[in-house]
Amino acid sequence: MTTFPQKLLDGYQGFLHSTYRKRSDSYRELAAAGQRPEALVIACCDSRAAPEIIFDSGPGEIFVLRNVANLVPPYNAEGRYRSSVASIEFSVVSLGVQHIVVMGHGRCGGVAAALDERRDALDQGDAIGHWISLLDPAIDAVARGDGDDPIRHVHIDQPDVAHAHPGHDPRQTAVECMSVRKSIENLRTFPYVREREQDGRLTLHGAWFDISEGVLWIYDPDKDAFEPAVAMSGLRPNI
Repeated sequence: MTTFPQKLLDGYQGFLHSTYRKRSDSYRELAAAGQRPEALVIACCDSRAAPEIIFDSGPGEIFVLRNVANLVPPYNAEGRYRSSVASIEFSVVSLGVQHIVVMGHGRCGGVAAALDERRDALDQGDAIGHWISLLDPAIDAVARGDGDDPIRHVHIDQPDVAHAHPGHDPRQTAVECMSVRKSIENLRTFPYVREREQDGRLTLHGAWFDISEGVLWIYDPDKDAFEPAVAMSGLRPNI
């Protein structure tokens, strides 16, 4: 018999004696009545950017779809990407979520791989190479001049300014944020998403999480810009 990871067993013990004990009634109610989450959060599978932790969510509160680089493919794109499409359809049609949040994050490994000059090594027949090709529209948009890093307000052609933030790559951040916008556009190709957004049953949102600073930035479509959640929502800053 293989040995189960001790770190996970220790974490489960903590969950059992703390979180579950405090919320056991909620778990039993959810088991009996089923789930009715308010929002679907589409996030990266990066271990540093877990939506349940970032949004301090309890059981049954958010439905989460995670994949490499938090990407949404166009609807029925040649019959591919069935897992992601099925999760979106289930959350919207069956669960009736009222919000979809596409959340990117800083230092994304999937975006870094797509921007790497050695990317050709990821053969298109391989799963990861094919998947990150979904980032190409965002990369092309940034290359055409939609290249502002909305988080640091630094243009991709100003690397000296970026040096004030160690490890920060303005071009990568610009692509991470542009990719969120492109995924929202792709969501609108889903007929059941488009229908529900048009009649007011569903709202689409974009966000970007700065893992180094713990700051959540929210996309404002009216300004076509990302702004800190604290400033937009009147939340108290963490002092």
